[in-house]
Amino acid sequence: MNRRDAIRSIAGAGTLGALESSTVHAAAAEAEPKGVERDGLTFWLETSLKRVYPTSPPGAAATLDMLAARNERISFQACVRNGTTNSAIVKCEVVGGDGWQARVRRVGFVPMANLNTFVPREEIEGEGFIPGLCPDPLYPEQQAHFSPLGNAVFWISLIVPERETTGVHDLRVRLTLENQYGYVDFTRPKPWSVELPVRVDVRPLVVRPRENFPSTQWLSADSIWEYYKIKPCGDRFWQLAEAYIRNLVEHGVDVAYTPVFNGRHEILERPAQLLKVHRTAPDVYEFDFGDVRKWVRIALAAGSKYIEWTHFFTPAPTSARHPQRIFERDDEKIGPMLWAPEIPATGDTYRKFLEQFLPAFKTVLEEEKVLDRSLFHCADEPDGDVQMADYRKARAMLAELAPWMKVMDAMSDPRFATERLSDMPVPSITTAPAFTAAGCPAWAYFCCGPRDRYLQRLLDTPLSKLRMTGWLLYKLGARGFLHWGHNYWFVFCTSKIGDPFQDASVGAWPGLPYGDPFVVYPGPDGPIDSIRWEVFAESLQDYALLQSAGVKPDDPMLASIHDYADFPKSADWLAEARRRVLAIQPA
Repeated sequence: MNRRDAIRSIAGAGTLGALESSTVHAAAAEAEPKGVERDGLTFWLETSLKRVYPTSPPGAAATLDMLAARNERISFQACVRNGTTNSAIVKCEVVGGDGWQARVRRVGFVPMANLNTFVPREEIEGEGFIPGLCPDPLYPEQQAHFSPLGNAVFWISLIVPERETTGVHDLRVRLTLENQYGYVDFTRPKPWSVELPVRVDVRPLVVRPRENFPSTQWLSADSIWEYYKIKPCGDRFWQLAEAYIRNLVEHGVDVAYTPVFNGRHEILERPAQLLKVHRTAPDVYEFDFGDVRKWVRIALAAGSKYIEWTHFFTPAPTSARHPQRIFERDDEKIGPMLWAPEIPATGDTYRKFLEQFLPAFKTVLEEEKVLDRSLFHCADEPDGDVQMADYRKARAMLAELAPWMKVMDAMSDPRFATERLSDMPVPSITTAPAFTAAGCPAWAYFCCGPRDRYLQRLLDTPLSKLRMTGWLLYKLGARGFLHWGHNYWFVFCTSKIGDPFQDASVGAWPGLPYGDPFVVYPGPDGPIDSIRWEVFAESLQDYALLQSAGVKPDDPMLASIHDYADFPKSADWLAEARRRVLAIQPA
């Protein structure tokens, strides 16, 4: 399912069901405690590939063994179960690993009122806990205050130094009971700690930066200024924009989506448009690219390799039928649209605008030295005969006015492969094999769907399935990866900002499944990461690991990967595959 189908499905979404507790699992936890126990608390370790819910039974791992390449980021979880009738405050810290970067964050829980639809039962995570609370946001806190019969969970990330000696390195996770409140007199017992050993076997292989595989996430600038209630393109916005762009790069996303003008189909009061433009006479325009240049420079300084630009024509469900919605804008306000929203895409009005905009735009790209690393779009997700015809006309006009511009677009109909209507198509993972069969190089994307047995990164997608992203893209020959939902926090298809901490479907379940619209949450001074975002980043790192090890896509170790629905989905397969890759000696 794409965004067009999601829009159509909203009317039938109904109201969200009531949240339910998982008392059966809580009872099971009390009946069979595991891990290290002390004074009614149980401590254990988990890998990064299993969600721990508020009432998950304790695990059995009092120690953890991990494999790592040099220069690799690895993660795992430290957990505490409170079996007492009192609340508890526990602090988590990492001891040892001199010279290693260690980061501890508290796992938060967000409501998930329903399981996502059209997913086989064996390919969902959380049955019995969802409806309920799902672990996802990672708060930058080393302390958790949690309830009786509940769990505290910490996400621990380690970066192995590039020059670290090979062999086993011993670290410890120290979990300290900081406080318990007395029932009457609020007495506070003396703090005590439990230490759980973690052994990291560092292998000689060094993970090098990923090459020739762009990955993009569409950063929603208007979500930032609407959620934080700040001025578009004011000083506070630029501080936040830099934080969000740097976070993208830190998670392996090397493309900076740049909203030179609005990219949404609906008309907003304060749309995301960096371009300042003023109409000085009928069909005559004056441009100011100051904010565009500022965004590009921030992105390059943060480490972005590519700059991605907004589509020139409307997206689905009227793909390429109309010009993009572009607004008058100056330093103080965003004004009215430059033209009526329903004028024809290739009519005189928009053509005259492009005849003036495109040469000025090219000059900016050349002056900022990003022309050769720019990714351009014509129109998003054209589908069916009518939209294909509209797309042909729009693409022809762009080719005439800007022959220097190569375009890439999400387009899943295999006819786009055979007709070569895009310089670099981006098909859905459902039809990507058809593009490969037609000998058409292509990126890949998923959005809202497909679900079923296909790769996804929803709130109930098993984390081991999500971690396969990099392996699939590597094996199946995708030239890049695109996802729309980085920080879209609006109530879907409205100008009303939502609360991502309360509804991960932005009011559009089941058309938009929980977890599709965003992977980061708004924090005080920048993004709050999620479990899904961390695991996705490590999957892109796996892509770099395969490149660094010199593994070929047709290597027998990847033979069980057949397509984006038929592939190994277990943590055991991943562990064995990583063991085999890390056994490769550097050249």
